[in-house]
Amino acid sequence: MSEQILVDSINTDERCRLAQDALEKARNYHEKFLLGQHNNDLEEAISNYISAVKYNPNIPETYYRLASLMWEQGQICIETAIEQCKMAVTLAPDDMNAHLYTGYFMQMAHDFEGAKHEFKEAIRSSRMASARPRLVLSQSILEKITESNANFGDYLTFAYYFLSGSLMLAWDKASLNMFFKTLKDDCSVWSYDMLGRFCEKFKLYPTAKNLYKNGVKNTKHDELFYEKIGDLAIKNKDTDTAVECYRTVLNANPYAHSVLTKLATIIQTYYPDNVNEAIDYYERLLAIDEENKGQIYYELGHLYLKKEDKLNSVSAFKLACEQDSENPFYNNSLAYAYSKAELYDDAIEHYQKAIALNPDNEWTAIICQALGTLYAEIKENYVAAISTYQAGIILDPNNYDLLISLGDLYMSQSDLDSAIKSYCDAILLNKDDYRCYFKAGMALWEKEYVEEALVAFHKAAELNPDNYYTFNNLGTVYLDGLNDAEEALDYFEEAIALNENYTMAYYNAARASEIMGFTNDAANYYQKAIDLNEVSQELNEKDLRARLRKLFEV
Repeated sequence: MSEQILVDSINTDERCRLAQDALEKARNYHEKFLLGQHNNDLEEAISNYISAVKYNPNIPETYYRLASLMWEQGQICIETAIEQCKMAVTLAPDDMNAHLYTGYFMQMAHDFEGAKHEFKEAIRSSRMASARPRLVLSQSILEKITESNANFGDYLTFAYYFLSGSLMLAWDKASLNMFFKTLKDDCSVWSYDMLGRFCEKFKLYPTAKNLYKNGVKNTKHDELFYEKIGDLAIKNKDTDTAVECYRTVLNANPYAHSVLTKLATIIQTYYPDNVNEAIDYYERLLAIDEENKGQIYYELGHLYLKKEDKLNSVSAFKLACEQDSENPFYNNSLAYAYSKAELYDDAIEHYQKAIALNPDNEWTAIICQALGTLYAEIKENYVAAISTYQAGIILDPNNYDLLISLGDLYMSQSDLDSAIKSYCDAILLNKDDYRCYFKAGMALWEKEYVEEALVAFHKAAELNPDNYYTFNNLGTVYLDGLNDAEEALDYFEEAIALNENYTMAYYNAARASEIMGFTNDAANYYQKAIDLNEVSQELNEKDLRARLRKLFEV
């Protein structure tokens, strides 16, 4: 309100001068936008057209040009744009452009008769300079022909206006001026682009980069060349430069589709700490990319998972599934998000759907493992878990981890024979992983297959000499299976050397020392086990203290 009062306080002549200045600036920015498509030029043009209207509301040009730009930016609807153009027609009934813009928006609203009337008025008011309205009218007639039943007269009318408009272009100075300006700029763009791509083809990357930099300086399409410099940086694995260039493009055009896609992917892949930035880029893509919404929601879901935002991750994956309910990857990710949110029944439903869709046996086998683990650990439905693991193994007999998981489940159910078989099958698949030998050793020891357990634990120790559990188990087999306390003590001490806070190893070392008659050593080991057990709570404290006291009983 205060701004309008300030404008009203200026005298009429000054207001007209200020309106004309604002209009001239608006035209320049408008032309720059048409040539370069820079978002900041669009905003400047709109701002200056609005200023021109404030200073002098009787300039028709401001209304139809402002309508076109504001509609371009999504600030007004098609009906409002038509009303603004009609205001220009009211102010200047013989203004060709006022009728032309009004007809254009009427055509957009599928009011073909109204558009035809306005285009004919534009032709009437411009006479020999009516190339543009004639061509636009021919386009409108053609669109009407494609949308409805047309007669022979419609085709003749289209041909008449199209041919006459094409011939009259020679008298349309405004169109010719814009054409030559555009042609000049396009030639420059083409030259830098072609030479740059030629240099890239022959891996002359520094030369290509310099050409693109010159394109930034000497054309109105700096966004195009910043994107090309960014693409070149990606080829050379210079992600920092690429990100800088792509961000420059987005500063000018926040909704550049290809750049948003590249930036979102790069940030998500190479800058894991910039999760919020990647989310922002994907959210902008949602506003402009109807075709790939499912994939965008899918990527957003993973980003929300990184943030441990369970609610939004579930929501994003659900929206992805709404876009494509038969996509196994979307269903799998939604199931995982549900499980993270502890909505296990929903997770099971979508894991089952992903498995049923089965895009690839190896991938589906991995999903069977996830579902089987959920059945076993959460639902305690061991029958369903075993069946799911077995289904995964049928799909992919070479899935090592599935065999290990199945063996673990059999072990938890005390089905030692089945566990041993699963671990042995895993050994056949991967003879270089200590886990299968270690787990097989556990099952064999439980089954009281002492010699076989020793073989398995020795192989596990050979493959992974840093695993203190293996050495403790080796000592246990020698101590309790073969009554060889001396050999056992060596392995318990090795376990302690690898982990000085391993309660069980101290306890077992104490037992071996006690059998060998090393009372002081046994006492020290028992006391250390008691001290560590206060934290680990692995053993019965009363039993430990009783064993310690017994050492010194007469």
